[in-house]
Amino acid sequence: MLDADVLDRIYYHNSLRAWLIALAVMAGVVLGLAILRRLLLGRLERLAKRTRTEADDVIVDLVRRTSVPFRVFMALTLGSLVLTFPAGVRAGQIVRTIAVLALLYQVALWGNGLIGYFTRRYLARHAAEGSSATTITALSYGARLLLYGMLFLLALSNLGIDITALVAGLGIGGIAVALAVQNILGDLFGALSIVLDKPFVVGDFIIVDQYMGTVEHIGLKTTRLRALGGEQIVMSNGELLKSRIRNYKRMFERRVEMRFGITYDTPPDVVARVPEVMKEIIAGQPLARFDRAHFKRFADSALEIEAVYIMSVPDYNTMMDVQQAVNLELMRRLRAMDVEFAFPTQTVHLVRDASGTEATARGA
Repeated sequence: MLDADVLDRIYYHNSLRAWLIALAVMAGVVLGLAILRRLLLGRLERLAKRTRTEADDVIVDLVRRTSVPFRVFMALTLGSLVLTFPAGVRAGQIVRTIAVLALLYQVALWGNGLIGYFTRRYLARHAAEGSSATTITALSYGARLLLYGMLFLLALSNLGIDITALVAGLGIGGIAVALAVQNILGDLFGALSIVLDKPFVVGDFIIVDQYMGTVEHIGLKTTRLRALGGEQIVMSNGELLKSRIRNYKRMFERRVEMRFGITYDTPPDVVARVPEVMKEIIAGQPLARFDRAHFKRFADSALEIEAVYIMSVPDYNTMMDVQQAVNLELMRRLRAMDVEFAFPTQTVHLVRDASGTEATARGA
């Protein structure tokens, strides 16, 4: 056992007793944090295996990322609180500065883990969207760069460096760069909007103004469509989002409107039967749901009939198969009723004057 006089001896402005207490505190904190980390990991890992939530998985990953330097410097900071340093000695301030730097380093590890976790989670949930992974990965790099930049500025400030001029310079430089590359930034934010809002994904068939095609790639600056003719259409993301987009892949049903004309010499009773015939024909198609059929109007050279039905599936080829079946059955039924389809015609009436010597032609 150490003598009391020995424990009271002063070394570097503190008694040996104070130094021993400080060492005991540091050792206890390091050991306590290690035990706490081990216990937390064990409990959380068992809990994560039993649950389907992802919050516990995130916590397990963050606990794993708690670094040894962080635990050591936290213990060093707590141990230094036991010691007394003279006003002229900056040892305490140096210890606290190093501890803050260790904390910032640990925050960088935790932040990097969170960004990586949410990036992997998003990509796993949207794996079918293919090319949007490029945008998400680039955005994760941007988020990491922003995180590291903020922590770097905080570290400089903690070291006593005046960062006011640096922040002002970065702000002015950022504005200059933004003005120089505003079109590129517009496309980048357009890519972000497409990825998050999802007006379309890879594989969707869309129409943008007069252009149409299947979405083949969603990049950071451009989106590429494969047109029906086989050519590739490249559109900037910024301009794409300014347009009206029609997404045919997300149709649940397809409305089909068909018109045809029959000749003017068709008797009214027969004309009245035609919409009923259309209803029977459409009702006979398993994928079609009848909506309406009417004798719509007197056209220039025909009595116009209009019918509307709803396809229960949005596929265009299936719709055309049903439309073909309806058209063929309509031809058969109208032929059986002695009803003729009308086509553009013009009737010429010859009118003679009273003497019968001159004639004029009037078209109707």
